[in-house]
Amino acid sequence: MTEISDIAPIEPRHIVRVVEGIPATDGAGVQLTRVIGQPALPMLDPFLLLDAFRSDRPQDYLAGFPPHPHRGFETVTYLLSGRMRHRDSTGHEGIIEPGGIQWMTAARGIVHSEMPEQENGLLEGFQLWVNLPAAHKMDPPAYQEYSVSRIPLELREGGVEVRVIAGSTSLHTVGPVVQPLTLPRYLDLKLPPGSRFREPSAPQHNAFVYVINGPLLIAGPAGSELQLQRDDLGIFSRGDEISLRAAEREARCLVVSGKPLNEPVARGGPFVMNTREELQQAYRDFEQKRF
Repeated sequence: MTEISDIAPIEPRHIVRVVEGIPATDGAGVQLTRVIGQPALPMLDPFLLLDAFRSDRPQDYLAGFPPHPHRGFETVTYLLSGRMRHRDSTGHEGIIEPGGIQWMTAARGIVHSEMPEQENGLLEGFQLWVNLPAAHKMDPPAYQEYSVSRIPLELREGGVEVRVIAGSTSLHTVGPVVQPLTLPRYLDLKLPPGSRFREPSAPQHNAFVYVINGPLLIAGPAGSELQLQRDDLGIFSRGDEISLRAAEREARCLVVSGKPLNEPVARGGPFVMNTREELQQAYRDFEQKRF
């Protein structure tokens, strides 16, 4: 029988740093905000990049992302509004619609394009890059694609909505995306005014929150409480529980975590490897059309 004294106390995670995204342009001129992968936050192992895009101006997004290569990591595209068409060098093609996720494992190499499937209206979403361990960077490319109807929605006390894209929750809701190499958990939360979300968290995983609509109230250092605003990214300390709450307005955020790889990273544009030599080989392979 377990004695009360043998039960380890819960160690809440708090926000150790708040990062603001910077304006950036990618693809053929798409206007976006770069949050991870910028000078202030080059990476948060295993996460290499987080771009947010939100515009109802067609000139900001119509040029899209024409064919371009990737090797050595995964790209994760999650749409809140709008539609994107994907095509690639393996013959794969599909449309990502609102609430849909595409988790593409580029691995040893792929050439793909992502183009808006609309000429006007709001296009809003995110692209996250997740690193792959050295032993799996040259695996075959793979996809995990799911429409909003296949992503479970968990309802909690106070009207909190938890859309579980990857990983699982303490209420045993399991997201459709599975990646045992980095054990990601990717949650999209909606919190009514004054409501709270609490959830156990793997202590050794890196975790962050990105505020889609705020404000959002989260514990800070030394017992303080921080108010994160729209488009803020908060990096969590190590710990085994995440807790956050909405203020006087409804809040929405992404809560993402994953197992750090703790490996050297050599990155150059669309390629992420472990050594400079591997990076140079990736460029040679692409130039010689080996993808």
